[in-house]
Amino acid sequence: MNIGNLKDLNIDELTQLSAEIRQFLITELSQTGGHLASNLGVVELTVALHRVFDLPMDKIIWDVGHQCYVHKILTGRSDKFATLRKFGGLSGFPKASESDCDAFDTGHSSTAISAALGYATARDLQAEDYGIVAVVGDGSMTGGLVYEALNNAGRSNTDILVVLNDNQMSISENVGAISKHLNDIRITPSYRGVKRGVHRILANIPYIGKRLDKLIERAKNAVKFMFVNGVLFEELGFEYYGPVDGHNLKDLIGTLQNLKRIKGPVLLHILTTKGKGYVQAERNPDIFHGVGAFSVETGIPSPQKTKEYSDIFGETMLKLAAQNERIVAITAAMPDGTGLCEFSKRYPTRFFDTGIAESHAAIFSAGLAKGGLIPVFVVYSTFLQRAYDQLLHDICLQKLHVVLAIDRAGITGPDGETHQGVFDLSYLSHMPNMSIMAPKNFDEFRKMLHYAVLEHNAPIAIRYPKGGEFSEKIPTTPLKYGEAEQIFDGEHIALVSVGAMIGEAVKVAEILRAAGHNPSLYNARFIKPVDKKLLKDLKNYPYVFILEDNVRLGGFGEHISGLITPKPHLFAFPDEFIEHGTRKELFKIYGMDGEAIAERILKICEL
Repeated sequence: MNIGNLKDLNIDELTQLSAEIRQFLITELSQTGGHLASNLGVVELTVALHRVFDLPMDKIIWDVGHQCYVHKILTGRSDKFATLRKFGGLSGFPKASESDCDAFDTGHSSTAISAALGYATARDLQAEDYGIVAVVGDGSMTGGLVYEALNNAGRSNTDILVVLNDNQMSISENVGAISKHLNDIRITPSYRGVKRGVHRILANIPYIGKRLDKLIERAKNAVKFMFVNGVLFEELGFEYYGPVDGHNLKDLIGTLQNLKRIKGPVLLHILTTKGKGYVQAERNPDIFHGVGAFSVETGIPSPQKTKEYSDIFGETMLKLAAQNERIVAITAAMPDGTGLCEFSKRYPTRFFDTGIAESHAAIFSAGLAKGGLIPVFVVYSTFLQRAYDQLLHDICLQKLHVVLAIDRAGITGPDGETHQGVFDLSYLSHMPNMSIMAPKNFDEFRKMLHYAVLEHNAPIAIRYPKGGEFSEKIPTTPLKYGEAEQIFDGEHIALVSVGAMIGEAVKVAEILRAAGHNPSLYNARFIKPVDKKLLKDLKNYPYVFILEDNVRLGGFGEHISGLITPKPHLFAFPDEFIEHGTRKELFKIYGMDGEAIAERILKICEL
C-alpha cells in the first residue's frame, strides 16, 4: 500500500487507496482484533480530511477515538499494526505520544466538540491560524455532553467544523436529492455572498427594510423547519450542511474544501455504512464493532468464545425477571456487551437502552426505583465513572434500591488506559449507603445478583471482570450480607482476595505451601461493608496480605489498613493509568500475578 502524498493523488487514485486501506484493515484486524466496523465506515471520510486539511498544523479530534485506525495508517503507522492493542504497541485510540498528528487523547464518547472548542478558543486568543475538526458519530449524539458543547460553540462564533458521521439514520431519495441540491447551492461562496448582500440591502431600505428582512428570515426558518434536517444545529448557532454521501470522495473533498473557508461554527452531516466493504461487518455491525481475531472468509471468531460473566448476568436476569415483574434492566448503549440481548427480546417493556448517557441512566434508574420498580443498571466500570455525581446525590443520598451491575471491572486489557476498570472500588467505597460485592466465580455471582435484586433494599453494586471465571472449582458457601468466607484454614499467613483476584490468590497459596507455609485464604465478598468477624480474625495473623484488582488508593486494602494491626501488606495497582496489553501480561508487569506475589510474600516473611 503506497500512500504517498494525498495532495498529489487524483480521485481515482484516492479511491484505489481507500480500497487498499479497507483490505488492509480487514486482514490486519483478523489477526489482532480491534474496532473493525467503525473504521471500515470512515475510510473515505478520513482520506478526504487528510486531503483537505494540513496535519499536524490543523487538528482532527476523533470522538471516542476507536475509529482512528485509518488516520493512523495515513500518518505513517501502518507498519506497526501487527502490534495494535498489544503491550508496548500501537494503541487502539488516539495518543499524542504516538504522533503529533493525534491532537487529543480520547476514549470515551461525546467529548470531541468540547475539546475542539477549547482548542479553537486557545487558537483565537493567541492569534494563531489553523483549522479544527471534531468527528462525532451519531451514537455519541445521545450523550448530553455533546449538546452542552454545541450550545457553547454555537454562540462562540469561532471557526470550528463538526463532522457528524451518521451510520444509522437513513433519508429518502426525494428528500436526499433536494437536500443535496440545496446544499450544493448553499455551500458556494457566491451564494453566501449574495445572502449577506441581500441582508445589507434590505437593512438600508427606509421604513420597511428591517421589517421585510425579518419577514423573509421568518419565512426561511419556516421552510427550514419543514424540509431541512439541520434545524436543531442551526438553532444552536451552527451552519448546517448535508447530508452528504460519506463514501463519495469527490463530493466529500469538494464539500470540505468549501467548508474550510466558511467562518464560524459549521456542522457537516455525512451518511456512512458501518462495516463498509466487508459483507459480514455490514450485516452485523454491532458484532464487528469490536472483535477479537477472526476468519476473514467466514467472519467467525477464533478461537470460539467461552462463557463469560456477561453471559451469566444475562441468564440470571432472565430467571430473576420471571420471578418478579418489578425487575427492569437499564443499559447505556451496551445491550450486546452486557448480555441483555435476550432480556430485551423477552421483556421489551422492561428493558431500557438510554444510549451513551450514563449520567441520565443513573438518574433514570433512581426514578424507576422511586416509582416502585427494581432497576438493574448494567454498565462497564470505566463508563460508570461518568455518572459519579448522580450515584452520590441521586441514588445514595436517597438510599434507593438501585442495583449496579459493574461489568469489565479490573483489568480489561487491549483497550488500555481509558477502559481499565481499576477505579470503581475507590470512588464507590466512600459513598454513604452504598454496598459493594465482588464474586470469586460464576456461582457466587448468581447468588450475589439474587441477593442484590430480591433481598437488598438500598444502593448496591456488584463488580465483576471481563471474560470467564478464574476459580470455578472452589465451592461457594451460603451468602450473607456483609460476611466474607474462609476458603482455606491455616496459620501465620492470611491471604484476603477481592473478587477476580481469587485465581492468583489460589496460586499464591499453592506456592507458599510448597515452600513450607500453611496460609489461610479468605474471599472478601463484601468490599463494603467490611466483615467485622474477618477483621477480628486477621488480627491473629502476624502477616496479612490483601489482593485486589483496583488501584491501591481508596481501595479495599487501604481501607482495611486503618482497621487492623499489624498493618497488612497490599497488592494492588499503582496510582497510574494502565496501558493496553493482555490481562496476563499486565498482571505480570505490575507484579500482580500469583508467582510475583508469592515471591514478595516469601521475602517479607523471611525478614
